[in-house]
Amino acid sequence: MVAAVAGAGGDPLTERAALMRESLQKSQTITDNMVSILGSFDHRLSALETAMRPTQIRTHSIRKAHGNIDKTLKAAEVVLSQFDIFRQAEAKILKGPHEDLESYLAAIDQLRDNLRFFSSNKSFKSTDAVLNHANSLLAKAISKLEEEFNQLLSSYSKPVEPDRLFECLPSSLRPSTGSPGHQGDSGGNNHSHMHGDHHNGNLENAVYTPPALIPPRILPLLHDLALQMVHAGYQQQLLKDYGDIRSPVLVESLRKLGVEKLSKEDVQRMQWELLEAKIGNWIHFMRIAVKLLFAGERKICDQIFEGFDSLGDQSFADVTASSVSVLLSFGEAIARSKRSPEKLFVLLDMYEIMRELHLEIEALFKGKACSEIRESAVGLTKRLALTAQETFGDFEEAVEKDATKTAVSDGTVHPLTSYVINYVKFLFDYQSTLKQLFQEFENGDDTSQLASVTMRIMQALQTNLEGKSKQYKDAALTHLFLMNNIHYMVRSVRRSEAKDLLGDDWVQRHRRVVQQHANQYKRNAWAKILQCLSIQGLTSSGGSSAAGVGGDSGNSSGASRALVKDRFKTFNMQFEELHQKQSQWTVPDTELRESLRLAVAEVLLPAYRSFVKRYGPLVESGKAPQKYIKYSPEDLERMLGEFFEGKTNEPRR
Repeated sequence: MVAAVAGAGGDPLTERAALMRESLQKSQTITDNMVSILGSFDHRLSALETAMRPTQIRTHSIRKAHGNIDKTLKAAEVVLSQFDIFRQAEAKILKGPHEDLESYLAAIDQLRDNLRFFSSNKSFKSTDAVLNHANSLLAKAISKLEEEFNQLLSSYSKPVEPDRLFECLPSSLRPSTGSPGHQGDSGGNNHSHMHGDHHNGNLENAVYTPPALIPPRILPLLHDLALQMVHAGYQQQLLKDYGDIRSPVLVESLRKLGVEKLSKEDVQRMQWELLEAKIGNWIHFMRIAVKLLFAGERKICDQIFEGFDSLGDQSFADVTASSVSVLLSFGEAIARSKRSPEKLFVLLDMYEIMRELHLEIEALFKGKACSEIRESAVGLTKRLALTAQETFGDFEEAVEKDATKTAVSDGTVHPLTSYVINYVKFLFDYQSTLKQLFQEFENGDDTSQLASVTMRIMQALQTNLEGKSKQYKDAALTHLFLMNNIHYMVRSVRRSEAKDLLGDDWVQRHRRVVQQHANQYKRNAWAKILQCLSIQGLTSSGGSSAAGVGGDSGNSSGASRALVKDRFKTFNMQFEELHQKQSQWTVPDTELRESLRLAVAEVLLPAYRSFVKRYGPLVESGKAPQKYIKYSPEDLERMLGEFFEGKTNEPRR
């Protein structure tokens, strides 16, 4: 019906449907054919795979064998290259380090790499033989390195000349001459100058430039050599070699400077002047040793043993031990020697230098290896402090108990007084040091302690002077002596820092004591002669006889001519005696001397003028009046001007 319709009408849709049906039928046929072909192909592939499997297995085996051969060849190449490196290193090592040290050191590093390689690859039959040969070669190489290290270090290790060291000092500490002998002589002759230099404020920021003990260009080579020896386990031999070479050089540098090894017995036998000079030198040597020589030695130790701090510390301790011992043993000998007052200031100087160098010593001698040296330095500082304190105590006692028989027949300032006052004034140069001592051994305010000690010393001196004044048979000279000495104490205190410490009250109190002794002197020396100029005892019981003889009863007030003559004769005799004696006495202070003369004149001259005016006419009317009135008031005044001059000549008339 459809065909009929199609045939009848020719419908396009029907035609398209018929064509599609036809195409689908063809596709189905093609698909069926392809399935059939593919099925056949799959069957053939399966058969081919089965046939190829043995071939694949053989190919895989061949590839694996090739890989193993490749690995073996590469391993062989590595081994062979290590043998090449070994031969190259061996050739360089056998030549020795002298020609090319850098290549020699590189060869040792290569040899170490060889040893590590063969040690980790012991499967080779020849490994043991190679290792033995390499170790033997390395031992020889290190032995030659040690020789090279010693030769290089010795070549450049020379004692430092004193002049070169002096150039490294601040200008204020350089000696006037480069000769160690001259420097040593001048170092202790003027103790106060030496101490003054030390307290110079400019030194606080002074620059010290340690010398290059070994040329800087050599230090890297020595470091490389030391490094190889350490890696080879030769640390102890390295330290011994370094110490054996450097230690004597350092000792010799100090010897050239003037450092001596002195025992306690040597110190005890030495004259004080020489010992004082040596102490002054020792202080100078300590600065040079610590700030220049030891600082320079530490620098080269740190550079040569860089990366091995403990070895650097140990090497520094070994090198410096002998030198430090020589220096500190002298200090110990002084600190333990017999105490005496004059040693106080040098002990304080020594204590000061040890305090000054304390931080530098701690910094230089760091580490466990240097602990003994650090402890020795601290021990000496404490010993000096203790001895200084004990000496200080001894001085106070010695002043009070001083029994020297030194005679001062003229009543002047006693040597003990000037010694003690100078001693006390000198103490004020050491105020900071003394305060440090008080802090270490005492409690309380440092300034008040120093004032207390100073007052006790001054009182001890005064007590001793009072005892010495009793040696004089003349009471007037006793008081003149005390007046002179206490005035000297007061004047010295007023002109020094002691005034601030002792205070105005002390000064005023002792000025009154001086005046009291001056008054006592006048009373004892002049009371008797002033009695000659009084009117007492000159009038006779009747009164008329004297007037009759003189014919001048009004002027003489009834005095007896004979008694008046006797008074004039007695006055002349006593004044001449006083003049002869007291012109030999001394009042060293100009102002005090003039003041005392004026005080005497103010009492004597008015009394003499009055006596001459009143009784002179009685004598002048008789025979040889000049025999009795020998001196005019002007003569007496002139002669008073000769009192207390310490003269030994006869009086001038």
